Amino acid sequence: MCEHLEAVTAGQISRLLINVPPGTSKSTVTGVFWPMWEWGPRNMPSMRYIGVAHEQNLGIRDNLKCRRLASSPWYQRLWGDRVAMTRDQNEKLNFENKATGFRQVATPGNITGRRGDRIILDDPLSAENANSEAERERVNLWFRESLPTRLNNPDRSAIVIVMQRLHERDLSGLILSERLGYEHLMLPMRYEPERTCVTMLGAADWRSAPGELLFPERFPAKVVDELERVMGAYATAGQHQQRPAPREGGLFKRAWFQPIGAIPAGARRTVRAWDLAATRKASGNDPDWTVGIRISRGNDGLFIIEGVHRFRGSPMEVDAAIRGMAALDGTSVTIRLTQDPGQAGKAQADTFLRALAGYTVLIEPATGDKATRATPAAVQAEAGNVRILASGEADRDAWIGPFLDEISLFPAGAHDDQVDAFADAVNALALGSTYSLANL
Repeated sequence: MCEHLEAVTAGQISRLLINVPPGTSKSTVTGVFWPMWEWGPRNMPSMRYIGVAHEQNLGIRDNLKCRRLASSPWYQRLWGDRVAMTRDQNEKLNFENKATGFRQVATPGNITGRRGDRIILDDPLSAENANSEAERERVNLWFRESLPTRLNNPDRSAIVIVMQRLHERDLSGLILSERLGYEHLMLPMRYEPERTCVTMLGAADWRSAPGELLFPERFPAKVVDELERVMGAYATAGQHQQRPAPREGGLFKRAWFQPIGAIPAGARRTVRAWDLAATRKASGNDPDWTVGIRISRGNDGLFIIEGVHRFRGSPMEVDAAIRGMAALDGTSVTIRLTQDPGQAGKAQADTFLRALAGYTVLIEPATGDKATRATPAAVQAEAGNVRILASGEADRDAWIGPFLDEISLFPAGAHDDQVDAFADAVNALALGSTYSLANL
């Protein structure tokens, strides 16, 4: 954050969007330290700042911190010759120095008539209002039509926006989807290599290990784990990981998966589909899961999700789990596995077929992207052909909640292991073909 704010000071960046989790000092760095650093150490005391927040009290909080810092004996001893404070304009909403620089507080509703060299927009939308379309559009309209006219010099003045993601159509979503020319600094709580942030200054994220935490000194693994458990999947995806998904679901809608108390009578075909991940969970990391999902289908055309076995383990533990679940399911349940590409994938398939002798095994290579492979399953779910077997609260806590959370976030979620297994099982039941060693 500091490096990119320094680039604003140097004139390299005039529009900056920062997305970071709450509690990572974003307001203090952007709204307190940076303005007072420009006034004092950078010898820019004539700079004028307007701090905008969704709630005036939040703006007052940071304005007071700035004023206390600028008035402190330490600051005045070092830079008081440049930043001497005036007596006639020294209030919590607006204070000035004798070089005509000031820092003011505003909200989207009362910024009219103000102009500044720096507009610092800190969380323009509250978490409580993020799901209100009217509130989101009100902020977005103000941003488009009113904010750009509040700059002293449109060519050289700067707008800095710092916020957590709250909705796919929040202000950050508007800026990014319509490519409004903002340099985008994005730092999730858990590192995701495929989303490494790169800006005009180069790679902006110093982390390398998947799941590595952003601020472990303040948010260690046990704290982050508990926060995510309490917040739930949607808030975690947006506020922590800065990739909000539609609350009602992306490709899959949560409401499509209705519970059923018992499996309907009659003949049924059953598949347990596996999505494999051979990595064991390391401290502070968030690797993929190994998932085995059991789904059945009867002559009525309904797909019943009977249960999900989800864990992290070594290759030996994964192998043991597949054989153990096969023994529990019995020989009437087809085992669906995905063949990895290349010779190694063929060798692995051969190993599984030999280990699962006596069972019906379906092994197929993955073709197409994940969303394409999941689309047939989404069509069945949307048509009302998918049910979830729910016998009580224990099921909902153990596997139904995590399954619905993940599938509703797809394809924007951090994990898609359950989605992949679900799609493979539905496709196997809808199409059905059994591979043997001769097919590999």
